[in-house]
Amino acid sequence: MKGTLIACALGLLLPTIGLAGEYNLTVDRVEIDTGDFIKKGVGYNGKSPGPVLRFKEGEEVSINVTNNLDETTSIHWHGLILPFQQDGVPGISFPGIKPGETFTYNFPITQSGTYWFHSHSGFQEPEGAFGSIIIEPKGREPFRYDREYVVQLTDKHPHSSERVMRNLKVTPDYYNREQQTVGEFFSDVSENGFLNTVKDRLAWGDMRMMKADVEDLQGFTGMINGKGPKQNWTGIFEPGERIRLRFINSSAMTYFDIRIPGLNMTVVQADGNNVQPVNVDEFRIGVAETYDVIVRPKDEQAYTIFAESMGRSGYARATLAPEEGMEAPVPGLREPARLTMADMGGMPGMDHGDMPGMDHGDMGAANEMAGMSGMDHSQMKGMDQPEMQDMDHSTMANMDHGSMMMPEGGASDPFYANGSGLVPTAANGGKFLSYADLKAQKPLYEEREPTREIELRLTGNMERYTWSINGVKYEDADAIRLKYGERVRFKFVNETMMTHPMHLHGMWSILDVGAGQWNPIKHTVSVQPGTTVYMETEVDAPGQWAFHCHLTYHMAAGMFRKVIVEGGPDSTQAASSEQSGNVGGGV
Repeated sequence: MKGTLIACALGLLLPTIGLAGEYNLTVDRVEIDTGDFIKKGVGYNGKSPGPVLRFKEGEEVSINVTNNLDETTSIHWHGLILPFQQDGVPGISFPGIKPGETFTYNFPITQSGTYWFHSHSGFQEPEGAFGSIIIEPKGREPFRYDREYVVQLTDKHPHSSERVMRNLKVTPDYYNREQQTVGEFFSDVSENGFLNTVKDRLAWGDMRMMKADVEDLQGFTGMINGKGPKQNWTGIFEPGERIRLRFINSSAMTYFDIRIPGLNMTVVQADGNNVQPVNVDEFRIGVAETYDVIVRPKDEQAYTIFAESMGRSGYARATLAPEEGMEAPVPGLREPARLTMADMGGMPGMDHGDMPGMDHGDMGAANEMAGMSGMDHSQMKGMDQPEMQDMDHSTMANMDHGSMMMPEGGASDPFYANGSGLVPTAANGGKFLSYADLKAQKPLYEEREPTREIELRLTGNMERYTWSINGVKYEDADAIRLKYGERVRFKFVNETMMTHPMHLHGMWSILDVGAGQWNPIKHTVSVQPGTTVYMETEVDAPGQWAFHCHLTYHMAAGMFRKVIVEGGPDSTQAASSEQSGNVGGGV
């Protein structure tokens, strides 16, 4: 009954349920109304988002998926631990679901929490092919709540995804609406002086980059549970109730900063795993991440759920209220974020400071960019990382790094480069959630030393709009081979000026926040510009898996790897299961 109430509150269709543990989904062409525009898309059971699927930990589920499209489709169960043949990635775990075909997924439910599902074929996911998953635990939750809602976010663009990709390939800043203006130039002159401002503009110009390169895709309408800001999805509460909000970021490209003015939020779960409660005023949710929070509105009034894009170019909005029709003020967008030279800290040749669990560029009080004194910007056209390995570091010796308009003082976060323009701060001056705040409620694995380390440099060429790992695109890359039973430490080095949410299928990612056995367990790890982040993985799932950036157009452009786990109890794995077909995300 509870699941039915939630689904009805979201305005979604429940999946047709047959026998116990059996579900039926159809993949359909749908019409999506954002309140700003109407477009054709892809959905499940006739709608986008698709239904809320409710499972119970310990049960076996069968999900019959019927493809009503005229193209191959698939469903990936994001964050679920299951046999690799059920993971739903064409070309890696199965061939895909052909038009008119019904494919049955069968897998055990071995976990609990908030997750989601989406297509891994072409650009169907950003066109609307996604839904949410709630898994009830066997035992009691370590926190109390009286009511719950899924809050599923997306960024809907009036252009088709194929058109977006074509435009980005031709002109990478095609959708950048926050470029610097003449007025901003004079404002900077007033604050920093004419000479420093000119030096700053010339330096960025030499690199063929812009401070406004925070978001690849702007001009979208933010949506919550299938409704745009004007349509205002509303969740009902009674004053004094504890409400669990299950936030899921199903966006193609957009990071959201989420706050509920007038309410404190207690974060209790990240990516489906319970964490030690953290009281916050605001949090940033990366693409593909989930966060569960508890709020307790005590007054009989409406509250706005405000999800502002990281680049401040758009927002999604919903309402919590005692009754339908009530609204609260909607905040205005804050000033657009601007990158700084600190966000270049992950480039080859940069010197990274030594911090527990990570390796960040230490800009220092004077913002000295160690290892960069002498970079030849004429060799940097397009930020082509493989070509930068042999760059001439001889011509930048006289550059005044202290004049690059780094923010002085202010907030800091150990998962951002020191001086980064992306460091989040709460709108009310209160607490903003950091990865460093996340501690596991209960360790999932015994703590042990990793058997080896694998470095993954996140690389790209913005001018050609190609994205890669270690300078190699997916189609040209060898698979990452792991041994069943080992514990691997992955080292992400972000050598680009974009944030990348890295998602490993089939196995948990233990994010190193310096908390030892209490490090949080996640399925998606965001790596900020100019930073190095570590995660560890217990290699406990034989087969073939996908490993990729979850930004749709970065994945499609090549930031993707196949992972092959060799050995294990099921040695029938992937060596003999090289599937044909297109890997999801347009790759």
